[in-house]
Amino acid sequence: MRVLITGGGGFLGTKLAAALAKKRELNGHELTHVVQSDIFEPTPVEAPYKTTGIALDVSDKDAVNAALAEPFDVIFHLAAIVSGQAELEFDLGLNINLFGSLNLFEAARQGGNKPVFVYTSSCAAYGGEWGDEITDFTFLNPQTSYGAQKAAGELLLTDYSRKGFLDGRGLRLPSVTVRPGKPNAAASSFMSSIFREPLQGESANCPVGEDYRVWNSAPRTVVANLVHAAEVPEDNWGMNRCLAIPGQSVRVGDMVQAMTNVAGSNAAGLITWNEDKFIQKICEGWPQDMKTDKAIRLGFHQDKGFEDNILWFLEDDIQR
Repeated sequence: MRVLITGGGGFLGTKLAAALAKKRELNGHELTHVVQSDIFEPTPVEAPYKTTGIALDVSDKDAVNAALAEPFDVIFHLAAIVSGQAELEFDLGLNINLFGSLNLFEAARQGGNKPVFVYTSSCAAYGGEWGDEITDFTFLNPQTSYGAQKAAGELLLTDYSRKGFLDGRGLRLPSVTVRPGKPNAAASSFMSSIFREPLQGESANCPVGEDYRVWNSAPRTVVANLVHAAEVPEDNWGMNRCLAIPGQSVRVGDMVQAMTNVAGSNAAGLITWNEDKFIQKICEGWPQDMKTDKAIRLGFHQDKGFEDNILWFLEDDIQR
């Protein structure tokens, strides 16, 4: 079985590749070749099968067609321009997040083998006005360019699946925290940096208040859900190929308290609380809680509490 991971050099793509290397199969089919692609050639994860890292700009249609000239059985599409950057650089976000996804859909279609296609969307696809709660039937009304691009990709994924061109599975991810690495241009970047940096002895600023609620999930859980998405039987998805995966809704103040419970009080003292109107405006348009009944019914995983997020970061990713 051949697998492609776009965004394969990022933290989530690398963790996904490592999880596949440990699992060695998908749906009972032995993995034979996993390709990790990114804008710069990534170093592939070591595995008991063939692995390759390639440089691939998904907005380059010819490059995408060449990369998928030999069809893949499963495609995990993680490559994207993050929320804050997509809001500031509209054309860049459009070219990568929408047209790049379309290039991959078309290349997968031309392969003729109907690959499983796991598409990473975002809870930013919601927005505007909604009722008392967000459910599997809440319509998408994104209030950012990033969210709009992701929502458009969802519609295309569902239609390509309806036509039988590919077997699409779209996941609206919560904010993934605690992310390793460095802060990036995502509006949600602070949701990791206010834990990651203090736990590594560095200061970090929180641009929102302690009462802001974050719909989030730990990297371990998100990776497990990406793998699970590829293994859910096609008939179980129904007519709508996209859904919100489970998360946990936690106040920022309670998240900081969870860090203190696990790691002591020193880290919390390194957080500053200076508001940022640009970040706040974006974050205020995101859902802070939702019901994910369909995902639970399909067997997707859910975090038990934010203390696990901190413990897993200390085990997996902290730079000491």
